[in-house]
Amino acid sequence: MAKSRTLTDENRAPHSDLPANGDFAPFEGNPDFLLSLARGLRVIEVFEGHTGGISPAEVSRRTRLSRAAVRRILITLELLGYAESDGRVYRLKSRVMRLGFSYLSSSSLATLAQPILEHVIELVHESSSVGVLEGDQVVYVARATAKRVMSIGLSVGSRFPAYCTSMGRVLLSGLSEQELSAYLKRAELRRLTPKTIVDKATLADVIARVGMEGFALNSEELELGHRSIAVPVKDRKGRMVAGMNIGVHAARVSVVEMMKRLLPILREHSQMLGQLLS
Repeated sequence: MAKSRTLTDENRAPHSDLPANGDFAPFEGNPDFLLSLARGLRVIEVFEGHTGGISPAEVSRRTRLSRAAVRRILITLELLGYAESDGRVYRLKSRVMRLGFSYLSSSSLATLAQPILEHVIELVHESSSVGVLEGDQVVYVARATAKRVMSIGLSVGSRFPAYCTSMGRVLLSGLSEQELSAYLKRAELRRLTPKTIVDKATLADVIARVGMEGFALNSEELELGHRSIAVPVKDRKGRMVAGMNIGVHAARVSVVEMMKRLLPILREHSQMLGQLLS
């Protein structure tokens, strides 16, 4: 059996949806746009995946901000308790988690989804998540984890490319024709495993089929050994607000079993969540 591989910084899609420094220009004419805040948020996002810290020079390169601007932002973050430095590199401190918790505590989606996901894993003994589309990526906003170990690291806040994930394809199927066309034009489809679809015409056909069938099944396109199945979460007005999935080990759960056993449960609970959303 092929050895599973974990996503690394090199094969993850770029995580930030904030524009680079030079791309802030369209907003600068807006008197309510605070450029310094935008730059600070850009710097915070650059830390993702850098467990060993990141140097000011690298932050400058990735954000396309001047080293002087980066230095002031990093020092400010350090003074406020959001970052720390050993004189060579900077690391974010746990205080920055308050920013994410502020979203989670104010999000009815995340709050309402959690007990429903917990019930899903009681029934199927597999991990289940709820995610939303942010830019070209799926962001996990709620997750319940079964007591099984998978090489792919998933948690609330995890981001993955939409094109090669089950939730991503469900969410892409909810875009308008113009929005999906724009996505397909700009998307960079990288082969994360030998099974990843990287042909845009094929991907468009897959997304269209997902829209018609109301679910997406991904088999080892994100990571070898990992399968997932996802359905849309629609509110009472029929608007797609999120996706819900169940992830399994490919060697343990077949595609047939996912369709027959997991899909009905997933649909039932996604509808339950949708009915709770105004």
